[in-house]
Amino acid sequence: MLKKDKLLYLMAIPGILFFIVFHYVPMYGILIAFKKYNLYQGFGGSPWVGLDNFVKLFEMGGFRRALGNTIIISFYQLLFAFPAPIILAIMLNEVRHMLYKRFVQTVIYLPHFVSWIIIAGILYAFFSPSTGVIRELAVWFGYEGTITNFLSSKEYFRGLLVVSNIWKEAGFGTVLYLATIASIDPQLYEAAKVDGAKKWRQIWHITLPGLRTTLVILLIIRVGHILNAGLDQVYALYNPQVYEVSEILDTFIYKLAFEEAKYDLSTATGVFKSVIGLVLVLITNYIAKKIDRDSGLI
Repeated sequence: MLKKDKLLYLMAIPGILFFIVFHYVPMYGILIAFKKYNLYQGFGGSPWVGLDNFVKLFEMGGFRRALGNTIIISFYQLLFAFPAPIILAIMLNEVRHMLYKRFVQTVIYLPHFVSWIIIAGILYAFFSPSTGVIRELAVWFGYEGTITNFLSSKEYFRGLLVVSNIWKEAGFGTVLYLATIASIDPQLYEAAKVDGAKKWRQIWHITLPGLRTTLVILLIIRVGHILNAGLDQVYALYNPQVYEVSEILDTFIYKLAFEEAKYDLSTATGVFKSVIGLVLVLITNYIAKKIDRDSGLI
């Protein structure tokens, strides 16, 4: 088997090396979470403290606030952003004009390739209460009142995160769903038409069941990332006025490590995130297997 597929194994070597060098070798650094790490003493010289770093974390008000914000923002993303590409893929699948369909696909794919820094600039250009597009349109229509600054509003900032994430990623997220829909046997739709099923019935009884396995797998993975609320997005958009509702575990780790040089506490936070993510994946996968034996990751 190895000789027969030696070229395939040879092609896989760069990918395997990537994961070994950048994912498995750095796992040695997890030891920092269980030590009172001193940069000059290094891994071996720093004294062991057991679970003291984790106890300190839960005693920190900033950690508890970041944990709460992370869960809330991730829940919003799961509730609103996760179904968006599914709905969009089903809608695109029903478009019969191929030129128009490809144009729409191209347009909705593009935001995925734009960095959050650029998107933050675009959002500022729209929502700035003094020079933004919304302000200019309001003045043009004769409105002279105050304009809400969504980027600095505690009430609206989380909603802005969810909406901007949907706009950026929903289009690209349709790729996998469209590929899955394309694999559904067309004869099922023909049989449904013969039986008098309209579009909604076809979607409900054929398209969605055909997407079931893909949906469950992606849902399990998304639940496993519940403590990853998007460092790049939040860091690009948040500011001191909304820290109270936007500080997440990723930004908390960043500040601990690079602003306060508390590498042991930041590593402990990362380990906590990974363990919770693993537990959630196993629980969600177990539930999925109980409901449907053919679903789940393992």
